[in-house]
Amino acid sequence: MRAVTEGRLKPDSLTFETHIDRCLGCRACEAACPAGVEYGQLLEAARAEITNNPANLTWTYRILHLVLRHVWLQPWRLRAAFGLARFLRDSGLAKFLIGIGLAQGISSRFEFGLLLLEGSRGGVGGKNVSAGRMPANRPQDAGAPTGAPADAPTGAPMLFKGCVTEGLFKRVNEATERVLAANGCATRAPESQVCCGALHAHAGDLAGARKLARQNIEAFSNGSNGSQPSPIVTNAGGCGAMLVSYAHLLAGDPQYAERAKEFSARVRDIGQQLQAIGFRNGVNAGFERTTYDASCHLLHGQRAADASLGMLWAIPDLKFAMLNGSEVCCGGAGVYNLLEPQLSQEVLNQKLKHIAECGAEVLATGNPGCQMQIAAGAKLAGLPLRVCHPVELLDESYARAGFYGAAEDATR
Repeated sequence: MRAVTEGRLKPDSLTFETHIDRCLGCRACEAACPAGVEYGQLLEAARAEITNNPANLTWTYRILHLVLRHVWLQPWRLRAAFGLARFLRDSGLAKFLIGIGLAQGISSRFEFGLLLLEGSRGGVGGKNVSAGRMPANRPQDAGAPTGAPADAPTGAPMLFKGCVTEGLFKRVNEATERVLAANGCATRAPESQVCCGALHAHAGDLAGARKLARQNIEAFSNGSNGSQPSPIVTNAGGCGAMLVSYAHLLAGDPQYAERAKEFSARVRDIGQQLQAIGFRNGVNAGFERTTYDASCHLLHGQRAADASLGMLWAIPDLKFAMLNGSEVCCGGAGVYNLLEPQLSQEVLNQKLKHIAECGAEVLATGNPGCQMQIAAGAKLAGLPLRVCHPVELLDESYARAGFYGAAEDATR
């Protein structure tokens, strides 16, 4: 990457392109590097160099860039695309196409794409663990939230909904809002917010990523009333890692550089926000054997995996199983599973092997892409597994503790 930047190697070199394309972009190398080199940013710059010459791109990358530029940058088109995706999923058409083998006949990538879509369902791979169970007794320590640190922000958190999360995992955003409300934090979500730009940056479309970043900075602007800036809360590791990198992404923009730096400093994962304000325990909700897989960008980008795991520790007597290699990528890596399917499958197989070894029936992870990837792999492997976000389990625990009113419980 340095050689390309310094002009000693052409970015259209086949060896260079192949090497860069095969990188997961999981950023685990950043944690291992003693010098703290931020390889994620270098990788995005390298992919930008490659995409400067569209003639060298494969047809899959050309389609990706076409979709990112003409769908993801247009909010109404993106909403329509996710509306169609939900129809395919909720109508059972995607499941039907997979079941009769037609999807596989069209393309193995098309089939896996439908499996990813199926993986966005709630209670994937098995039953809904909360169905049909009576609320447990409310414990003595499950009352008011624990004391918040003295320096905790007092402003109402602003929820970053995310395009994939809001489009396919709206239940996660709703659970996030309920859990924060149960801990004294009413949230607000700017209507003008857009995609975080992570897919654009990973694909080398830094211009598209910067355009989206500027829009989000405007959407989450707090005004100039002199009050403490409100935290921006995310529940998607990929989005969070991108949002905290706005400072770097717009460092060369004289109009937005300082605002981007301030924006990035406000970003918190839901686990970090709960940890900062001090949050209450739930009750034993009777979940099956549960494990946790750390989203790469939540772990290496936001460095918030421990805070995310903390949501599970707030569920008393949870039957928790340690997952070997929980810090290792699942192979999803944005759209890597569709662009490099063979390598992605090899990485996923190792993850599924470890999940089977720990005997978990529920897996919690803090990123929608990871949820879909692992759920799709479990479906193919015949592994009974419910894949969800940690905040969903905490939300179910809170509901059984009686923290929500009857009207709120009815909407769940």
